[in-house]
Amino acid sequence: MIYNEIGKTGLRISNLSFGASSLGGVFHQIRETEAIDAVFTAVEKGMNFIDVSPYYGHYKAETVLGKALKEIPRNKYILSTKVGRYGKDGVNTWDYSGKRATESVYESMERLNVDYIDLINVHDIEFADLNQVVNETLPALVALREKGVVGHVGITDLQLENLQWVIDHSPSGTVESVLNFCHHCLNDDKLVDYLDYFESRGIGVINASPLSMGLLSVRGVPSWHPAPSLLVEACQKAVQHCESKNYPIEKLAIQYAVSNPRIATTLFSSANPQNVAKNISYIEEPIDWQLVHEVQDIIGDQKRVSWANS
Repeated sequence: MIYNEIGKTGLRISNLSFGASSLGGVFHQIRETEAIDAVFTAVEKGMNFIDVSPYYGHYKAETVLGKALKEIPRNKYILSTKVGRYGKDGVNTWDYSGKRATESVYESMERLNVDYIDLINVHDIEFADLNQVVNETLPALVALREKGVVGHVGITDLQLENLQWVIDHSPSGTVESVLNFCHHCLNDDKLVDYLDYFESRGIGVINASPLSMGLLSVRGVPSWHPAPSLLVEACQKAVQHCESKNYPIEKLAIQYAVSNPRIATTLFSSANPQNVAKNISYIEEPIDWQLVHEVQDIIGDQKRVSWANS
């Protein structure tokens, strides 16, 4: 496992990390004991960065993760969670007010069984008024950073332009990291265009969703996936091509996602300990760059085609 620093935070994290959204049953039903074992497996095999959100499973992911973390020494992991997106009784809610952000951090710590958060993020800022993020949400989190309740402050979004806008309109040092998803994977490498910008401001970069939320998988996309049909079809052809080469596209996708050393880490999510171990084994093998080029040729003009978050 390779370890990289997130920007200038001093936090050195594994280049493949554990995203805990699956613990909330976001993608399919989970068995809680198996999900907890998945966390144990990740940490035992050297993954020291864990990312979650109160939004995932409407507090369930944090609750299940908290049961696992209770059994793991606090110095064995670096913990990231978020504010801004929530939900109850199957209904999604959003609240980016400073008051709610502050309350949310303390609530998350209680669910997670910890007394501090290493990295706190404003979640999916495209759903917020970006001026409110700059003038209210982030200052509330900076105040918690100054108190030592949280170690570092970041922002997350699908849309890279929003991340840049918020950074440009915030005091230097406010935002220490960005988390972006679906833009450093086989079908979309748009994140690379922004690395110079983030580095010039000392901001660390976290990548997520190396399988592009299922586009790059044998299982295929869930019914709610927002990708346009032409992109889905192109990725299905790429999946079939990898199968013909006896090289799982999931393996190629994860290897590709961690291949850029300028990106601190890539998050993947699984509530299955065998899948966690398998994904870790993938990055220990060399990537087949010829196959990467073949896959990207198949995706063709659908490369970098994106969609709105939901």
